[in-house]
Amino acid sequence: MMIEVLKSKIHRVRVTQANLNYVGSITIDEDLMEAANMIEGEKVQILDINNGERLETYIIKGERGSGCICLNGAAARKVAVDDLVIIVSYALMDFEEAKEFKPWVIFPDSATNKIVK
Repeated sequence: MMIEVLKSKIHRVRVTQANLNYVGSITIDEDLMEAANMIEGEKVQILDINNGERLETYIIKGERGSGCICLNGAAARKVAVDDLVIIVSYALMDFEEAKEFKPWVIFPDSATNKIVK
């Protein structure tokens, strides 16, 4: 049996930009992507803590060290700059493998979106 489980999570980052006139997606600082084991093009779910919105999109790599979290295209209507969001991705795996799997979960500083060491 295959099940879908949490693979990666960026917990409580601040939206720095919302760009309605861009072709969809979320732009994420490459440092955050790397720490959470996420890749460009990966499908993610965005959970807005401020307004309860939940949406799915895909990742575009943002400038390393910039702290950028930018919702693009239609997703820009679902969030506001300075909202706190949780970004999650999932993986499909065998049920027995899933029992042992440990997801990558990071807790950046929500004021700067920098990785807390």
